[in-house]
Amino acid sequence: MDAASSRDLQPLYLKVKRHILENIDSGKWAAAQRVPSENEIVKTFGVSRMTANRALKELSDEGVLVRIAGVGSFVANRHARAHPLAIRSIAEEIRERGHQHRAQVLSQERVRADAKLAADFDVRAGAPLFHSSIVHFENDRPVQLEERHVAPELAPDYLEVDFTRTTPYDYLVSVAPLQEVEHLLRAVMPEERTRRLLDMKRHEPCLLMIRRTWTRSRIASVAQLYYPGSRYEMSGRFRP
Repeated sequence: MDAASSRDLQPLYLKVKRHILENIDSGKWAAAQRVPSENEIVKTFGVSRMTANRALKELSDEGVLVRIAGVGSFVANRHARAHPLAIRSIAEEIRERGHQHRAQVLSQERVRADAKLAADFDVRAGAPLFHSSIVHFENDRPVQLEERHVAPELAPDYLEVDFTRTTPYDYLVSVAPLQEVEHLLRAVMPEERTRRLLDMKRHEPCLLMIRRTWTRSRIASVAQLYYPGSRYEMSGRFRP
């Protein structure tokens, strides 16, 4: 079955959602622009009012639209956003928003574990580690500084990988599948280097996510992920 046939078999509310998303992602409908009402969707697509309402409600719940009772639905001014517990590539997040990702590799090098890194990796001080420093851009604006240390024995080719063509996350899950992940999220005042690389205003805080991953019962990587506080947010929806 080809892609067009597969889309034809989708539920009607998904077709409506896809239509709205395509118009937003293409730039035809800009932020704060009003989108078709339930009545207009019913007439255009020949669907029920319940179907139209479901499409608009789900897009509102996903942060794509803002619904104002008695007024209408409008394209949201979307910040870069990530789920605080999600484990996936920054490139995938950016492309999912319909934007362009690129990476600037600042360094890829072999280092020796200091006392803190030795404790993080449960190795002796001075043990060899791989380190990469990468700035990730969304539509040419920096949105993440990734400082990552990796256990060499679990990813021996790490220093040879071209991280302008793939991400450390994508490479690591291919050679060292995740078994366990630990996240620590905090707000910090960035150092001058971080502030400059992320094009942040002076005295602007940033979000720091520290992520440790385990493979084969060993710590595979420890990443410090810095995000500009004014241009990035973490959100999640949970079912207890």
